[in-house]
Amino acid sequence: MIQIGPYALDTSEPLTLAALIGGTAFLLILLLLLLGLRAANRSARMAEPLAQQMVQLGARVQGLSDGQHQLAGGLNHVSEAQAAAQSHMLQLMEKRLAEVAGQMTENLQGSARRTAQSLGDLQQRLQAIDRAQDNITKLSGDVLSLQDILSNKQTRGAFGEIQLTDIVTKALPSDSYTLQATLSNGRRADCLIHLPNPPGPIAIDSKFPLEAYEALRRATSEGELAAAARYLRASVRKHIKDISEKYILDGETADGALMFLPSEAVYAELHANFPEVVRDGFAARVWIVSPTTCMATLNTMRAILKDARMREQAGAIRRELGLLFGDVERLGARVENLDRHFTQAAKDVSEIRISADKAGRRARRLDNFDFEELAPETAPALPLPDAKAAERG
Repeated sequence: MIQIGPYALDTSEPLTLAALIGGTAFLLILLLLLLGLRAANRSARMAEPLAQQMVQLGARVQGLSDGQHQLAGGLNHVSEAQAAAQSHMLQLMEKRLAEVAGQMTENLQGSARRTAQSLGDLQQRLQAIDRAQDNITKLSGDVLSLQDILSNKQTRGAFGEIQLTDIVTKALPSDSYTLQATLSNGRRADCLIHLPNPPGPIAIDSKFPLEAYEALRRATSEGELAAAARYLRASVRKHIKDISEKYILDGETADGALMFLPSEAVYAELHANFPEVVRDGFAARVWIVSPTTCMATLNTMRAILKDARMREQAGAIRRELGLLFGDVERLGARVENLDRHFTQAAKDVSEIRISADKAGRRARRLDNFDFEELAPETAPALPLPDAKAAERG
């Protein structure tokens, strides 16, 4: 006997035993199913968070995939932008390189032109220097020839005369002087200026005490300097005496004469270190002049000549002034006549304007008449204007 709950089974019978075994097996299967279902439910409940995590993981994986796609798109965009930037940079660099190459070429060409121009200018300057060197060489020869000329008294005198002639011809009119003029005593002056009395004609003679001046310049000791000074003093005083005796004549020339020194250096030396010689010249009425002071003196003489010629022409000027006064008087009379004519013409024009105004007023009165209101047979006749009134109008 098997007690199953409230039921008691008898196991001694085969059917009963089989039924019992089958029911037991069914119960076991059922129990296993229940246990399986419970286990499945438990597993399902346990797997639900996992499934949610899997879903979340899938969403994250999808997000990562989308992010990867976006990243890939961004990388492609960045790559394209970088490629475009590189291409633009290459184009810009090529353009800049072309510009730099062009500027370098232009600068090199400009430098080459400037260099060529500078070389040309340098060559011209070298040619000018060569010409100047040739001129210096020629001038050196001229100086040597000038020294040769000045070493001879006759040629030195001719040099002074030529320089004096050049100054006189530039400063005075040609009819106011005579070169190499012969005086009544038979002496010949280098130049005679024809000034009016007073002071009268003034003679100019050229003197050049070169040997004494060169000796003074070459002196190295006190003794040589004193000897050269005595030599220069004596030479100049001799020239002053000769000019005073030869070219100052009473009644024929002025009471003074000029000694022309064709050297500014000699003139400056005399006035700086030999004032007593200059005073001796003043005492003898011989005035020493250099090329510069001679030009100033001749300009003063030119003013004197101009004043004298103006005095000579004073009579002619007075006659011309009288004729000019007569012309001015006649011009005044003719201007008065013309003014009278203009006054009469203005008066005539005014009277013509008055007559025109009167005629205009009469025409307007005639235009204002109403001829239709008047009968033809009763229309009064208009008075004819009097001839004298018309003449007055």
